[in-house]
Amino acid sequence: MKALTWHGKHDIRCESVPDPTIEDGRDAIIKVTACAICGSDLHLYNGIIPSMHSGDIMGHETMGEVVEVGKDNRKLKVGDRVVVPFTIACGECFFCRRGYFSGCERSNPDREKVTEMWGNSPAGLFGYSHLLGGYSGGQAEYLRVPYADVGPAKVPEGLTDEQVLFLSDIFPTGYMAADFCNIQEGDTIAIWGCGPVGQMAIRSAFLLGAERVIAIDSVPERLTLATSAGAVTLDYLDEDVYDRIMELTGGRGADACIDAVGTESDPSASWDARWDRIKVATFMGTDRPHVLRQAIHCCRNFGTVSIVGVYGGFLDKIPFGSAINRGLTFRMAQTPVQHYLPMLLERIERGEIDPSFVITHRGSLEDGPDLYKTFLEKKDGCVKVVLKP
Repeated sequence: MKALTWHGKHDIRCESVPDPTIEDGRDAIIKVTACAICGSDLHLYNGIIPSMHSGDIMGHETMGEVVEVGKDNRKLKVGDRVVVPFTIACGECFFCRRGYFSGCERSNPDREKVTEMWGNSPAGLFGYSHLLGGYSGGQAEYLRVPYADVGPAKVPEGLTDEQVLFLSDIFPTGYMAADFCNIQEGDTIAIWGCGPVGQMAIRSAFLLGAERVIAIDSVPERLTLATSAGAVTLDYLDEDVYDRIMELTGGRGADACIDAVGTESDPSASWDARWDRIKVATFMGTDRPHVLRQAIHCCRNFGTVSIVGVYGGFLDKIPFGSAINRGLTFRMAQTPVQHYLPMLLERIERGEIDPSFVITHRGSLEDGPDLYKTFLEKKDGCVKVVLKP
């Protein structure tokens, strides 16, 4: 089959690889009908996530048609149309039973490696390094899905691939970011990053009752998309974000702040972001947490900082004194997609939201390497890429 494979920094190739096979009785094989390039994939593309091996298959936003089912899988049958959560979960362990599917204790066969770095292991993920299971990803013609009697959700008739594809990751992640904010009537929510997850967070915040959303970015197409959802937009290259948020909130700060940027914040944003870039380049640091610092300072006393942007290591110069003295709450996670997916699928069916609004570019797997570059460089108004194998 054809698949997009990783061969080093900025080296993604479309090449032939062996077809996946059933390895466990609970597995399923799907023929991929749509997949997407995620902002998290760009961290792999930029070479900042460790334990990638040459030839690893990329991708964790995937859906398709079931073509083979393991002997112990009673949930799926050949011909079912499904969307696949990016988090792999057994459904039976301590965390899965409590709905914390992204903390699954069984799905990461490389848990000892990541425990050395993080103290414990989260769930395995599709296409996201040998720290998180080394699973083949879904930017391919076919995908093996472990624990397929827990993860994949059947897609109702009448919904297109593009309407439901993002239930695999960015819609639940954006919704979770807003859900973590415990939104009350009249709240103002500030969101850093108007990429695909940020766009979903903007709309989710309004769905959950926010009165006002402040969206922060510098890319014109992203800011325009945020404005179309009803957000107040700030271009961090044109105005001071802290001063503007204080002006908009009467000096109090946002009720909750969402970091939808993570480890690769723009080094041109401020002096501390430039210093972070230097530290990472000289192996004196692991992440560039400028956005997290700013979100803490812009949050009101006893507000919430919700973090869904990816971080990988040890973060420097975080203003924890501000956080503790002003009573901030921090909430963060890799998204337990299986928890959110059913309720979000219902919202799509009811017509409350159509996540396909975020798609700007479409292509084949052969187009994938060029579209990775387009997405990274934000060329041609690129906000979100969907591939049709």
